[in-house]
Amino acid sequence: MIERTRIKELKGIGEKTEKLFGKLGIETVGDLIRYYPRGYDVYEAAVPIGELEEGRVQTVTGMIYGRVQVSGNRNLQVTTLCLKDLTGVLRCVWFRMPFLKNTLSDGGKITLRGRVVRKKKDLVMEHPEIFYPSEKYQEKQDTLQPVYGLTTGLSNNAVAKAIRQALDGLDLTKEHLPEALRQRYGLAEYNYAIRGIHFPEDKEVYYHARERLVFEEFLEFILSIRRMKDQNERLPNEYRMEPKKEVDDLIEALPYTLTKAQQKVWAEIQEDLSSDAAMSRLVQGDVGSGKTIVAVLALLYTALNGYQGAMMAPTEVLARQHYESITKLFETYGIAVKVELLTGSMTTKEKRRSYDRIACGYAKIIIGTHALIQGAVSYDCLGLVVTDEQHRFGVKQREIFANKGGCPHVLVMSATPIPRTLAIILYGDLDISVIDELPSNRLPIKNCVVGTGYRESAYRFMKQQIGEGRQCYIICPMVESSEHMEAENVLDYTEALKQELGGDIVIAYLHGKMRQAEKDDIMERFGRNEIQILVSTTVIEVGIDVPNATVIMIENAERFGLAQLHQLRGRVGRGKYQSYCIFMTASKSKETKERLDILNHSNDGFRIASEDLRLRGPGDLFGIRQSGLMNFRLGDVYQDAKILKMANEAASEIIKADPDWLKNLPDYDRNSSVII
Repeated sequence: MIERTRIKELKGIGEKTEKLFGKLGIETVGDLIRYYPRGYDVYEAAVPIGELEEGRVQTVTGMIYGRVQVSGNRNLQVTTLCLKDLTGVLRCVWFRMPFLKNTLSDGGKITLRGRVVRKKKDLVMEHPEIFYPSEKYQEKQDTLQPVYGLTTGLSNNAVAKAIRQALDGLDLTKEHLPEALRQRYGLAEYNYAIRGIHFPEDKEVYYHARERLVFEEFLEFILSIRRMKDQNERLPNEYRMEPKKEVDDLIEALPYTLTKAQQKVWAEIQEDLSSDAAMSRLVQGDVGSGKTIVAVLALLYTALNGYQGAMMAPTEVLARQHYESITKLFETYGIAVKVELLTGSMTTKEKRRSYDRIACGYAKIIIGTHALIQGAVSYDCLGLVVTDEQHRFGVKQREIFANKGGCPHVLVMSATPIPRTLAIILYGDLDISVIDELPSNRLPIKNCVVGTGYRESAYRFMKQQIGEGRQCYIICPMVESSEHMEAENVLDYTEALKQELGGDIVIAYLHGKMRQAEKDDIMERFGRNEIQILVSTTVIEVGIDVPNATVIMIENAERFGLAQLHQLRGRVGRGKYQSYCIFMTASKSKETKERLDILNHSNDGFRIASEDLRLRGPGDLFGIRQSGLMNFRLGDVYQDAKILKMANEAASEIIKADPDWLKNLPDYDRNSSVII
């Protein structure tokens, strides 16, 4: 089958290029055609220079005015050109491209397309794409050009070229969905959809193609979830537990009172642990609602019943934080239960000692990362596994633990607020509990939505907070600059901020392309207040808990979904200090104002999620506004809520028509969003 062919078989892809594709997770032709664009570049008609808008990528046509100049030093040469039309003159600059002086020295009419920024009082176009002669632009005008996620050394054109070649060689006559099902929901054929998602002729083709592929992605996921539910319902409770007075004593001794919602959820968990079937429960709660203490109570309950409990965190930093806080809690209240830490970065000697303490049953509560399910770990009597939603436990993981000696209870913790109608579909294999109130001692975060002109004032406010001993986050949508997208990026922003604020404040950056050890080091230093401002992508959305951080400023806030913005805001307000969230946007649109005003006036995640669901529309799909929930390749549970409900309905019909269908369903690989 050609989809399983290695990409090196494609023309023009040698060993070096194959390795670059490998960095993106692309090894086969199938991987390549499922490497969907992250967005699309829309080549619109040129506008007069006098009508250019700050902060947008736009196109202008005019005459080269005066001489093309090259200035600066060897490390940063700046090429400057002035373009003139009947409405004004525009300065255009390119960095590290001095050869353009010779290319453009003949003058004449030219078309340029690039991001327009304000330098002092004037508008400047930075690093524009050149169409010379200007007639060349007409070939691209009104088209949608795919924009792919890249790695250093691999161009957007190289990815697009490889995908075109792969599509030309595929047998696209094979249809995955039953014809009746496809017709009922008005879905495009697969061959139309896969070509249309990569190289759409227009927006309508794109929408139709995407709807088909998202439906198929959701359907596969829901069918897999139904299969897990079917298997979970037949799992007996091998670790039946009884109430323990020590747990009630700890609840009474805590310096705060559990909210009614926490008490209700804790009662549901206790009931599960003593029932006839193994627990499979999701605890859904807003940021700061107190899910962690409920998880700790469940782990302690398990340990006091003579079993082991494991808690899996998304990052080593958070695993270490959980380990230290639980250890300190137990020491404070005289609880004699051994807590163990197990992470991938530990030395071989440290791991061996942990393995021994876990295997003999001395360690009753084990906190760690994915290292908890590696082959070398052997549990004495594992009765409970607590994970976050990034570590959804399905059939495969349960089988791993079963092979180690049993079938544990599973408790999944989620900080992503999502309307119950969607939660029932997405978490159909789990019973759902909701913690829908915040502890009374939490100070509400103060919010503001501002334009880019407020940036200097925001910096002054941050300096004031840092002077009081606090710390700050700044979030950017991108890691590095891109000619395809007008948005702030982490690398350039960090350098500019260092120049703006001087050397007295320690500023560092964080992004997903860094090695895990680097990310952990940065987050640990930030946790110790050795770094005062952390400039980051959304990689900090989960897995970092710094109570001393009181300010988060989110650049290009219009580029994120409301639910994701709320998650990011949850990085502050975790301690005793008043915290603040600044949503920075260059957009002047009415839609952006309406969306961000919801966040400005509410800290209620469930209300925000419902509004996000209401406001999302197909127009959002050209940007990068993804909710980040469930890690689908294309689908977004908020934008695509209607398609999700359609797929759920279709799944019910398939199972009703053939009740034995689930038994033959292969496992679902959530990393690749396909059934395998």
